[in-house]
Amino acid sequence: MIPYPIGSRSKKPGPFLKNTDKQDFKMSDLKETRISSEKKFSGRLIDLYLDQVGLPNGEKSTREWIDHPGAVCLIPILPDGNICLIRQFRYGPGAEFIEIPAGKLDNGEDPLDCAHRELEEETGYCSNKLTFLTNIHPAIGFCNEKMWMYLAEDLVETEHNLDQDEFLKLLPTSLDDALEWVWSGKITDVKTIIGILWVEKLLKRKD
Repeated sequence: MIPYPIGSRSKKPGPFLKNTDKQDFKMSDLKETRISSEKKFSGRLIDLYLDQVGLPNGEKSTREWIDHPGAVCLIPILPDGNICLIRQFRYGPGAEFIEIPAGKLDNGEDPLDCAHRELEEETGYCSNKLTFLTNIHPAIGFCNEKMWMYLAEDLVETEHNLDQDEFLKLLPTSLDDALEWVWSGKITDVKTIIGILWVEKLLKRKD
């Protein structure tokens, strides 16, 4: 539900907040306040809540949102210079996607420790140089998930250690091909798009 109608033709005053003093909005002007919260579902990975909230204009509404433990994602640079992408079927959208390796945080786990673990589990490589790049929030419309993104360099081959219900294939790819797949729409996963563009930026900085 969109609480503020966009482009409404109604002649009645809408619920838009007016900036009467012509100054920029502060984030606090837009904050919604939780009035009540009810857990509707609890699963292995996520919890689903239905909250009642107070809106910035004094009205009330509801928000459905997912509580997620957080995750890491990695851009592994193979010894030959290619990016180690993976192919994986995603049940929700019902399709196979090209992605960078990623995985959720265990309870209380440090993101850097998780990055080392997930890299080896999914790619069969460990890294002697993990560099934190940025945090991203991939689904802000309904989820509080936060991801830590790392560049993984100086890789050493070990062996895969996938979860019992996890199936994927490695897809070593040149940066040029990965960029072309982003711009052509072959890659649509948001974390992967951001990761590939970060690698392009970093490599251009070295040139």
